[in-house]
Amino acid sequence: MFQFNRNYFILTILLFLLEIVIALFVHDNFLRPYFGDFLVVMLLYCFLKSFLNVSVWVAASFVLLFSFAIETAQYFNMVEKLGLEHYKIAKVVLGNSFAWMDLLAYVLGILAVISIEKFTLKRENKIQ
Repeated sequence: MFQFNRNYFILTILLFLLEIVIALFVHDNFLRPYFGDFLVVMLLYCFLKSFLNVSVWVAASFVLLFSFAIETAQYFNMVEKLGLEHYKIAKVVLGNSFAWMDLLAYVLGILAVISIEKFTLKRENKIQ
C-alpha cells in the first residue's frame, strides 16, 4: 500500500508552486477563487498518490470527501469554534468562508483527474 511514486511527487510540487503563484500574484474573481480550488484537489490527489499505491477511484473519492469535509467545516465556522481564528495557518488550511461554487470546482477538478488518469492508463496499456 505504501509506495513512493516520483512522478506524482513531482506533479505535487509543481501544482503546489502554481497554487502559491496564484495565491500571491493573482487577484481576480475567477482564477484565484475557482481555478485554485479546481487545482487543489489535483494537488491533494497527486500528494496522496505520491505515497500510497491505491486505485484512481479510491484516491479520487478520498480527496473529494476530504475537500467536501473542509468546505463543510467552513460552513460551520470551525476555525472560530476551535478558537483558531488568530492563527493564519488555520485560516489558510481550513479556510473561512463556505461557497457552493467551491464544491463544484472540487467535483470538476476530480473529474479532470479521473479523465486524465483514464486517458493515461489507456494509452500506457496500448503501448505495452
